[in-house]
Amino acid sequence: MTGREFCLPDLGEGLEDAEIVRWLVVEGDVVAVDQPVVEVVTAKANVELPSPFGGVIARLHHAVGDVVPVGAPLVSVAESADAGADAVVDGGTGAGSAAVAELAAEAASGSVLVGYGTRPGRRRRRRAAAEGAGGATVMPPAAVPSAVASSPLVPSAGGTSTAGACRPAVLSPVVRRLARDLGVDLSELAGSGPDGVITRSDVERAGDLPEIAVDTRAAPGAASDEPERIVMRGAHRQMAERLARSRREIPEATVWVDADASGLLEAKGAIDLANSERATGVGLTSWLARFCVLGLKTWPLLNSRIEGDEIVVSRRVNLGIAVQTDGGLVVPVVHHAEQLALLELDDEIRRLASAARYGGLTRGELTGGTFTLNNYGVFGVDGSAAIINFPEVAIVGVGRVVDRPWVVEGEVRARPVTELTLAFDHRVCDGAVAGGFLRFVADCVEHPVRLLAL
Repeated sequence: MTGREFCLPDLGEGLEDAEIVRWLVVEGDVVAVDQPVVEVVTAKANVELPSPFGGVIARLHHAVGDVVPVGAPLVSVAESADAGADAVVDGGTGAGSAAVAELAAEAASGSVLVGYGTRPGRRRRRRAAAEGAGGATVMPPAAVPSAVASSPLVPSAGGTSTAGACRPAVLSPVVRRLARDLGVDLSELAGSGPDGVITRSDVERAGDLPEIAVDTRAAPGAASDEPERIVMRGAHRQMAERLARSRREIPEATVWVDADASGLLEAKGAIDLANSERATGVGLTSWLARFCVLGLKTWPLLNSRIEGDEIVVSRRVNLGIAVQTDGGLVVPVVHHAEQLALLELDDEIRRLASAARYGGLTRGELTGGTFTLNNYGVFGVDGSAAIINFPEVAIVGVGRVVDRPWVVEGEVRARPVTELTLAFDHRVCDGAVAGGFLRFVADCVEHPVRLLAL
């Protein structure tokens, strides 16, 4: 029996480490090649990592919550042909054991992880071995730790499940950590999120129940003035680093303008009425996103990045939408936003925002942005000097829509007004470009019918 170490692979996008969210195996488990063994959260998203080796889990090198640098060992796998043969199901006939053992002993993984190659033809040989085993189907072991295989929360080996026969649907590590702190049993909660996902509010409500209330009183003699220390991890740390770099490297300037949103609200009401079959109306964020996309057609310098002494102007608009989540601020990206009509843009923004809040974003959906929109008005504030999302060169901010005195035809009237801001990299353009773009967006807010001509 020989052993190999599965180290944290390079997950791309310049990530240097990842946090252990949960182990999918325990020491002594038998695993097949490509079986997920650990879930990690990076600065981008939650990822389940498959083992590139088959065999027996000899050692888990880290505990849940540990931050592991790229290249550090995750698990040690003791390879064994016998273990590989025992880890598969051959229909009870015993046929194909030799072929299965040979497959389990292979060192190459069929999953593409940087640093762990894929042997060509491996999957074809696996399929051929399965078909040659008297028609029996060769299945890899389920990704369920042996220590919890008998739990009523885990599906049975037969693959059938009944109501409640599944793991608690929790995607956010923040939610899991909060449940631990409050002493909440996640298996007893019904999630209010999409597909039954348990959210932070679900855990907080459960944490208020008397039978699971947590005594937060300081112990006798304990120092009550000790500061709380919060480690920045995952999306929070990544965003902190990006914003700090933005402040260090970008000579930022800001322009702002107030806009009468009466025309926008009227247009929104008309569009929502005309599309009443939709579950929700078109959000104000989606309207502003559409205005920004159109504005960038006329002022493309704001849809660029700086590389050395060059300004690289993108031919497509990959629009980032700032979204607040339990794990911190993230900016999912609507790729090719210039190709989407208003309703299509609204659908995609809602999908990405939901995936962001419930941990379902891919790395591709979190990268490649060329321009960002931040609707901080949802927090009840009027304005903000937003920080540019490095390496982009501009960001639009939108405040709340609130009634204010406004002069209309020489008379002061109460009108719904919003404040728009644009922070831009002064190396890329001057005030004429920035002001022209923001004025265009403000004019769209006040007279959205102009969209018909664009």
